[in-house]
Amino acid sequence: MGNSYAGQLKTARFEEVLHNSIEASLRSSSLVPRPVFSQLYLEAEQQLSALEGGSRADNEEEEEEGEGGLEQNCPPNPYRMHPPPEGCCTTDGFCQAGKDLRLVSISSEPIDVPAGFLLVGAKSPSLPDHLLVCAVDKRFLPDDDGHNALLGFSGNCVGCGKKGFCYFTEFSSHMNLKVTTQPKKQKHLKYYLIRNAQGALTKGPLICWKGSEFRSRQASASACSSSLFPPPESSGLPPPFPSEPGPGSTASILPGTPQAGPASDHASLTAAVGPAVFNGKDSPKHQPLVKHSLSAVPRPSALGILSNSGPPKKRHKGWSPESPSAADGGYPQGGGNRAKYESTGVTCMPQVGLVGPASVTFPVVASGEPVSVPDNLLKICKAKPVIFKGHGHFPYLCGNLNDVVVSPLLYTCYQNSQSISRAYGQYGASTIQPISEEMQLLLTVYYLVQLAADQVPLMEDLEQIFLRSWRESHLTEIRQHQQAPPQPVPPAPGAAVAPVTSAQLPWLAGLAASSCNDSVHVIECTYSLAEGLSEMFRLLLEGKLAKTNYVVIICACRSAAIDSCIAVTGKYQARILSESLLTPAEYQKEVNYELVTGKVDSLGAFFSTLCPEGDIDILLDKFHQENQGQISSSLTASSVTKSASLDVGGTPVCTSYHLEPHRIRPFQLAVAQKLLSHVCSIADSSTQNLDLGSFEKVDFLICIPPSEVTYQQTLFHVWHSGVLLELGLEKEHMTKQRVEQYVLKLDAQAQTKFTSFLQNSFQNPHTLFVLIHDHAHWDLVSSTVHDLYSQSDPSVGLVDRLLNCKEVKEAPNIVMLHVTSFPYALQTQHTLISPYNEIHWPASYSNGADLYPENKKYFGLSEFIESTLSGHSLPLLRYDSSFEAMVTALGKRFPRLHSAVIRTFVLVQHYTAAMMAVSGLSQMKNYTSVETLEITQNLINSPKRCPCGHGLMVLLRVPCSPLAAVAYERLAHVRARLALEEHFEIILGSPSSGITIGKHFLKQLKTWQKIDDAEWRPQTYLELEGLPCILIFSGMDPHGESLPRSLRYCDLRLINSSCLVRTALEQELGLAAYFVSSEAPLEKGARSEALESDAEKLSSTDNEDEEVVTEGHVNRSNARHLAVANRIARENSKLLLQIRKALVGFGVAEREMEGEPEGSASEKRSPVRRERCRSRDSASSSLSSKASSSARCGGSPAQAQPAGPSQGDRARSPQPCGPAEEGRAPGERQWLRAGRGPPSVISGRGPGPAPQPDPGLKSGQWSIQASVPSSSSSGSSSSSATPAAGPLVLQAAQCSVTEARRRPPVVFLPKLVHDMVTSADGSGLPKAASLLPSHLVMWASSFRPLLSKTMTSTEQSLYYRQWTVPRPSHMDYGSRAEGRVDGFHPRRLLLSGPPQIGKTGAYLQFLSILSRMLIRLTEVDVYDEEEININLGEEADWHYLQLSDSWPDLELFKKLPFDYIIHDPKYEDASLICSHHQSIKSEDRGTRRKPEDLYVRRQTARMRLSKFAAYNTYHHCEQCHQYMGFHPRYQLYESTLHAFAFSYSMLGEEIQLHFIIPKSKEHHFVFSQPGGQLESMRLPLVTDKSHEYIKSPTFTPTTGRHEHGLFNLYHAMDGASHLHVLVVKEYEMAIYKKYWPNHIMLVLPSIFNSAGVGAAHFLIKELSYHNLELERNRQEELGIKPQDIWPFIVISDDSCVMWNVVDVDCGGERSRELSWSERNVSLKHIMQHIEASPDITHYALIGMRKWSGKTGSREVREPFSRCHVHDFIVLNVDLTQNVQYNQNRFLCDDVDFNLRVHSAGLLLCRFNRFSVMKKQIAVGGHRSFHITSKVSDSPVAVVPAQYICAPDSKHTFLAAPAQLLLEKFLQHHSHRFFPLSLKNHGHPVLSVDCYLNLGSQISVCYVSSRPHSLNVSCSDFLFSGLLLYLCDSFVGAGFLKKFHFLKGATLCVICQDRSSLRQTVVRLELEDEWQFRLRDEFQTANAKEDRPLFFLTGRHI
Repeated sequence: MGNSYAGQLKTARFEEVLHNSIEASLRSSSLVPRPVFSQLYLEAEQQLSALEGGSRADNEEEEEEGEGGLEQNCPPNPYRMHPPPEGCCTTDGFCQAGKDLRLVSISSEPIDVPAGFLLVGAKSPSLPDHLLVCAVDKRFLPDDDGHNALLGFSGNCVGCGKKGFCYFTEFSSHMNLKVTTQPKKQKHLKYYLIRNAQGALTKGPLICWKGSEFRSRQASASACSSSLFPPPESSGLPPPFPSEPGPGSTASILPGTPQAGPASDHASLTAAVGPAVFNGKDSPKHQPLVKHSLSAVPRPSALGILSNSGPPKKRHKGWSPESPSAADGGYPQGGGNRAKYESTGVTCMPQVGLVGPASVTFPVVASGEPVSVPDNLLKICKAKPVIFKGHGHFPYLCGNLNDVVVSPLLYTCYQNSQSISRAYGQYGASTIQPISEEMQLLLTVYYLVQLAADQVPLMEDLEQIFLRSWRESHLTEIRQHQQAPPQPVPPAPGAAVAPVTSAQLPWLAGLAASSCNDSVHVIECTYSLAEGLSEMFRLLLEGKLAKTNYVVIICACRSAAIDSCIAVTGKYQARILSESLLTPAEYQKEVNYELVTGKVDSLGAFFSTLCPEGDIDILLDKFHQENQGQISSSLTASSVTKSASLDVGGTPVCTSYHLEPHRIRPFQLAVAQKLLSHVCSIADSSTQNLDLGSFEKVDFLICIPPSEVTYQQTLFHVWHSGVLLELGLEKEHMTKQRVEQYVLKLDAQAQTKFTSFLQNSFQNPHTLFVLIHDHAHWDLVSSTVHDLYSQSDPSVGLVDRLLNCKEVKEAPNIVMLHVTSFPYALQTQHTLISPYNEIHWPASYSNGADLYPENKKYFGLSEFIESTLSGHSLPLLRYDSSFEAMVTALGKRFPRLHSAVIRTFVLVQHYTAAMMAVSGLSQMKNYTSVETLEITQNLINSPKRCPCGHGLMVLLRVPCSPLAAVAYERLAHVRARLALEEHFEIILGSPSSGITIGKHFLKQLKTWQKIDDAEWRPQTYLELEGLPCILIFSGMDPHGESLPRSLRYCDLRLINSSCLVRTALEQELGLAAYFVSSEAPLEKGARSEALESDAEKLSSTDNEDEEVVTEGHVNRSNARHLAVANRIARENSKLLLQIRKALVGFGVAEREMEGEPEGSASEKRSPVRRERCRSRDSASSSLSSKASSSARCGGSPAQAQPAGPSQGDRARSPQPCGPAEEGRAPGERQWLRAGRGPPSVISGRGPGPAPQPDPGLKSGQWSIQASVPSSSSSGSSSSSATPAAGPLVLQAAQCSVTEARRRPPVVFLPKLVHDMVTSADGSGLPKAASLLPSHLVMWASSFRPLLSKTMTSTEQSLYYRQWTVPRPSHMDYGSRAEGRVDGFHPRRLLLSGPPQIGKTGAYLQFLSILSRMLIRLTEVDVYDEEEININLGEEADWHYLQLSDSWPDLELFKKLPFDYIIHDPKYEDASLICSHHQSIKSEDRGTRRKPEDLYVRRQTARMRLSKFAAYNTYHHCEQCHQYMGFHPRYQLYESTLHAFAFSYSMLGEEIQLHFIIPKSKEHHFVFSQPGGQLESMRLPLVTDKSHEYIKSPTFTPTTGRHEHGLFNLYHAMDGASHLHVLVVKEYEMAIYKKYWPNHIMLVLPSIFNSAGVGAAHFLIKELSYHNLELERNRQEELGIKPQDIWPFIVISDDSCVMWNVVDVDCGGERSRELSWSERNVSLKHIMQHIEASPDITHYALIGMRKWSGKTGSREVREPFSRCHVHDFIVLNVDLTQNVQYNQNRFLCDDVDFNLRVHSAGLLLCRFNRFSVMKKQIAVGGHRSFHITSKVSDSPVAVVPAQYICAPDSKHTFLAAPAQLLLEKFLQHHSHRFFPLSLKNHGHPVLSVDCYLNLGSQISVCYVSSRPHSLNVSCSDFLFSGLLLYLCDSFVGAGFLKKFHFLKGATLCVICQDRSSLRQTVVRLELEDEWQFRLRDEFQTANAKEDRPLFFLTGRHI
């Protein structure tokens, strides 16, 4: 086994295991104890290498009768070979003489084989991929039956020619086999070798060693069972019922070779283990013996490790009853995975042997004698019986094992259903018991009884029945436990259903089966199942089970338990179940084998006998010769003239043809935006997994399956979407080769391209790479499995190897997007994709509203299913019953042929006959079906109806490539013989190759598409638009190829109907998905009353005739039991009620449930009654072609009653044609029968309202409706001819392309699939939806709810995530432990949407908007406005003329006059400040904006962020993780709160502030040693010259901008150390702390919660001065002078984003022209430059220009100005000690402060060559103050005029601070107070000690009342008004008398309350010069508790 730990005992477990083994032996009824030591070796999950022994493709098991006596699971005894002679060759694959023995090397060399010897292939453990050739005497090899091999050995080496090896041991040494166990010929000689047609030596059939097939199977299964990864082969999941390879069993046997074949080795025992886990986890039989450490793991994989069984030792005849087997529990989940890599030819024969060991491996016990399988079973039965092991012991089978299939699937289902679900675990197992074995078997019998003759049992159905029954029986207990705490409460007496006893079971089962006309036969055994199986085989041979589909064998003799098994003997069911086992690889191999070996010739011979006129080929040749001249001219004339008219006219006549232009539909845009928002949410999450801010551009790679058409299609989409140009990846003129760089076909060459993609991503960390995995459900096979089996196709497991590699997972700049229509395999318990990262295609309607109006309606699977319900004249999903009938008949005749071969040959025959019929050989109509005839007619006739010859496409899906090739050759041959080559094309489409079409059609396509390029060829199916053609579409899976809109028929009759897996079914049906032009609604066919009647009525009318015939056929063998059974049934009435409830929805008739056999049999068994009412077939003919055609001409449609009790479907057969229709063309006759009008038209009445149908015609009316051929819905044949009579009017000829655009294609399905898709399960969903979602997953539990019809895509995803687990071969298998959220990959998304709906366009659009967003993220909108008021005022006397100075010269600067005028554009609407007498006209100030447009209309420019930008919270990059607090050293939120108090006399109280200081920032502060109280903030010295840090602490007041404020100064400071404090309001503290955990916060007192920015500035400045004092005192003790402490702070707005410097080239001091350039620099550069200014401490305020793109040389010519500074100021808190900010202010507080500082005689300096860019932030700041009414809740805007009111009035009070109301009112309505001042700039308003904005129409003159202050000269001014705002004691009456006012000038006095208002008037003696009136008193519109401000206005006398 290759186990490196072989032989190591786990001694710690010795006692336990020994004890358990002894106990098991005592219990065992057999004499064979289970070997103790086999349990003591290393646990199964460590034995990865067991794969080599257990599951190699050629079935090389290490099972042979090992002498060591160990069972299979334990490692064999190490075998020591004799050392090779000195100097000889020891290379694997070469003999000791150094000659090559490998088959691949010497296959073509001549080899001398002595007489009596055969060439055989030997397997070496060290070379699993190779066979070694040797010659062996055939006497020592077994015969065909595995007998008569002589003991011993005789062989020759074909390499060196050495002869006469008499011992296999010696021979194996010579061949360098290097075995680890004793070499045996049975183990190593595996295959006969044969010469093929080319003479090359190839691998032939298996050598059939007697008995080895039995044991090897057991061994391999147990080996598999013990490994973590089951063998890749065994991982294939054959749906739903495993069985054996069927015809494939003799896959590689050529005529003339011994018929040993793989069958004997594999099939023998039948079905795969894999299937055993099909329905979920393997719950092994409860084994008390082995207490496994993993048994507590809830996922089923742990359970699969329990088994340690193996074959018995040589001397034993049977296994111990207690020994579990692979099927019983040993097999891990992956058992039956049908993975794609099997299709790679890993195994040369059907792999059932490996998977299949299950078949007989599972026999848990073989009690008694083995059962012999009769030799000629298949020949007599015409099908291989499939035996499902049920409960208990199963006997050995021996003999002709090829002809049976044994499966453990049902056993697994029973086991799963006995394990109580975790969902009910809380109720306690003590009260709620699992469903009993007897009940399980009884329910199974009932289920089988009610299955129709054309139905196949499904495990999912059975599991649901068990679950429902269990719930019903325990409903009371469950409810009890839900309401009360769990406690063992005995059920109420009488409430519980009496359990079925094993004695009653056979009676009840017989009763259930008695009513089914022997469809289910029950055999009761006395001693063991062996007698029942023998009895069954006897009955089969005697033909007594001809009508029986299922045989139930029950042995209830044991007291404790029952033994049971169920055999499927129905030919139809057995064939489907056995074929369902084949993996795609085996399926193809089997078909290939049948084609290559000529097995199908018998089928062809049979077809030729069908035609009375002789062989079809002879007919064709005859037709060809007779019509060679004329047919081509007559049939092609029309098309020739058409094309001629087109050429001559020069303009196309047909206007309906156009290829769709590329445009984005609303749906695609919506999906693209959803994708973008998911990517943004990943970036926004706190996990730091995606830093969108660090990416500058987007790149991508689209990975697609290896299909040439899909590849070209994707290239086309990428090219035409323009995404490459938009992403800047390519220039305007790109070539196709450049586009190919972005699409990766996942084939053998993919690795190179992918590696370069990875290197590209490493080299470009600032590019975001989007890796798009399109068609993501394809190839999800784990690369681990592939690596273990390197001989498989290299492309298998490629997706896992590339897309899941470590580099992709860890790259921070790669986002992966999986795109698929079938996401189920990516939605398991182990998926890597978070459910939050799934994007589902949105529904088009919500609450009846069309969300995304489009001109085309998507028609997908659900719409197709609706068409079967909605009363179309014919549904769009149909099946062809005459085709199905013929296939079934031929399946019985040719039981050894695979049904895919039969179906293909029948269908090709139908198409052949239909083409011949349309070409004039009308007798051939009898040899095709109505459907095929309709398809062919419309195909050939459609080009005639279009002036340009446009036609329709027929898609013929042939999954198996060899069969597709056969179909193509045959149809092309027939087309040629019928001279139809120019009427339609036949195209063979396979994934590996491009499209090839003939020259004639190529020319047509070029003409239609106006293409001049001589080299052009269609490369996608979309480019075949309008081409009349049959597209034979091959390949096991479609790979996302899109089909043109001229597709009219989707013929899926050949899809593998045994592949009952949701993904496979939906993928095939997705081919027909279609966009229908929504302008023309789908035509509804006539709908008769009969359609409304329910199924019961229809069934009864259909069956009246049959009742008579079948009533007597009650199962007589059970008759004697009926009396007993009825009595038991009465006793068990509650039980039957429970059964009835469990089977609701599975179609069981009532009386069957009640156990009334009489009269019910006919109803159960009638095929029509079984028919689901919606499963109408289109042709409605279940007769054979001959029978149906013979009846066609008799009677009129109105007499369409069934002629007799023949077939039950006869009632729905095609209606006979009336005599008048006889001579018409087929299309015309169909048109007459299926006219567009109601049924009355068919009956010969004229068109008009439909008369009520005659009640007597119930079934006839139904059959007419059901049988109209689909031309009534397609209408495409309607114009092929004109009707000879009748008032019917034909519609005008119409191009088929136009028609096709208006209606979706018609889809033909196999009946099994049709029923699966169109029937609903209990939840209302199609049955197909409840199937296993994918081959690569399995159900986590059979106790799962059904999917619900109301589930959204998201809910379905969560359902699959809960209830499915990946198989071991799935790439997600080892991804994570269940339930660990961190197992999701953070940068992985899944986009799912229906097939062909436009997902490619959506994700390409997503790339575009993602790129735009990234560019937008690296850009910012900054204010870009020119400075205002530049031209106002006179030229100043002084300028700073030293243009090249880096710093201002203090002496020069002092001489500069202060510029009072505000130049900042944000104050464009502010009052002008007058500094001297000036006559300013109102128009000089430029056009005014409306007040409400102030924000909206401000000009901005989009700027690219530089590397020195300040960022908001959305920026994450590696460098600033530590700065932001996301560093592992600093825990998030690890900060402390410190109170800091100081007194301030003006406020009259102590101010208490709070600092929040993160641990990482504590070094900036001083704390008291004992107690750690905050003492001060450290300040540097003026003399410090370090360039490592910024000296000035930065304070940023902020409100409402916790997310958007630009507080991340790490990059702006270029990494330099700095102290940054955010100043926040108390109520916002928590949110700021959350977003900025590593920032210092200064929290304002709660009284300032509603204050404006003035309060923050005031407190910052006061705190800083107080701190300066504290630091001076502290450092004075250290010997530092107080004046040396750095006195500056920075007050910065929270929107400063970047800083620039202007470099000026003066060209000489006096030069008039100067050249300058602007560049972006760091804030560190600017601050260090300013801080290095000489004499800096003499400046009170330093600032810089606001950036503007319109800046001219005038603004930057002078390096420094003495003027207002805003936004970003450096403030000297020492000099400005006595100048305060006004803490009450909301607006213009910086202008007010600037004027105060200047009037105090201090210097304000603006560095003109520095500028700050301010970002436009739409939230927070002063806009966060909303003024609303205090009483009403409605957020009605209040206009500024309402901000003030008269005192004591009833005015509505407002919820806003009084100061804000005042400022806002004055800004907008100050002309009410100062009417003379309006637009009178020569006479400003005198404003004392404050600047208030009175609006742009009014000028103000600011004066300070402080002594020694600098004021403008006011002697020349006559003021038009006086504003006194909260004036203090410095303002006196004498001070005001200095100023002169105009007559009529107005005064406004503003005070805190009415009393201080009066006091002020008196103190200032205002009544001397001003006149006051009572009505001139006002207040702000505040309530009294909000402390309004009061105004008094007066006029100057």
